[in-house]
Amino acid sequence: MKVNLFKISLLSGLLMMNAMACTNEPVTPPVFGDVTPVNINSEGFELLESMQGHWVGTNQVLSWEWDWFAFDYRAISPSHVFGIYEGGTMGNLLTSFFVTDFGGTRTIMARNGGVLSGIYRTSYFVLDSVRTEDGENYYRLVDAVGGAATMYMELSFRGNELAWNAYTSRLGENAMPTRHFSFRGSRQSNELASAAAQAVGFPQNESAWDFSDGFRVDYLYELPEEGIAKSASFLAQADNNDVFSLANQSGDPFRIQDHPRMGTLQVDIDRNAAIQEDQLFIYLSSEPLTDGSGYLVTEAFDSVLLFPDITGAENAFQFTYLHPGDYYLTVIADRNGDGFPGTGDITHPSERITIEPEGNHQISIANITVQN
Repeated sequence: MKVNLFKISLLSGLLMMNAMACTNEPVTPPVFGDVTPVNINSEGFELLESMQGHWVGTNQVLSWEWDWFAFDYRAISPSHVFGIYEGGTMGNLLTSFFVTDFGGTRTIMARNGGVLSGIYRTSYFVLDSVRTEDGENYYRLVDAVGGAATMYMELSFRGNELAWNAYTSRLGENAMPTRHFSFRGSRQSNELASAAAQAVGFPQNESAWDFSDGFRVDYLYELPEEGIAKSASFLAQADNNDVFSLANQSGDPFRIQDHPRMGTLQVDIDRNAAIQEDQLFIYLSSEPLTDGSGYLVTEAFDSVLLFPDITGAENAFQFTYLHPGDYYLTVIADRNGDGFPGTGDITHPSERITIEPEGNHQISIANITVQN
């Protein structure tokens, strides 16, 4: 299948991040296929627990910079922790971490990918390096086929601080991976993560998905000019962002329907004349973002968990891979066109909604009338 490599590069880098000590970009190309999993029976298992929480910080992807960004990481099984960035019209990107058996070793893998402008990609990384020095815990996960020669991610934890780097070679097209995405943040809260952990008995050293036999080679993405797979990546392309059909088309072995507890939320919006062509921010948060009259409460915005936006031509959005629990939904029309919620924008009173485990929910918003 012919796939846009620029979009692949963007998607494969959208979860690749800025570090405290994680600044050791390779000077010489690493060896292709050098993948030696860490045995988490000896070290590294604590990565899963460290990843939990609502992380708030700054983010950079390519030349794009966010002064505010967030990830909501919660357990979805005894040995699987999950977080996602919902971008709205553009698509989404997730990275989850789970226990598995791979290469004859009990280890941790990361599943990274999503859907961007009709391209579905899922890539698998394996934990290959763990170290602790000067109070900082460092973890590296590399592409499960190509190793660090194809792409890798680094995570460093110091107390409640997280630095996350990742590097990509465009699925093996380039000779060396380069840094693509950077996040630096703090654990804003652990309340939601703790509740999820208690609900599923997290963390436990048990396999969440079996990769003891590796991957089906015939499903792996192959570089068009070389005819070989240099990455543990599965791709598909269509004219839409339907994660369910694209997952099946890609041959991805671990699909959305295989993830326990995750629900969906369909948000349908009735635009009035005042906001007919405005960009809409569709926020899910742990606290209401407005007062009872619908006016924005600035102090509450660090409680935002997911923050997609849609164009003026769209009237609906579906959250997928949604953690169960209570949320507040707030739709904000960017009336002043500055790309941020604030003065001049039009809102409504935040609405509370409960997502059930593996539930499929729908809500309609028709009262976006409050001028801030």
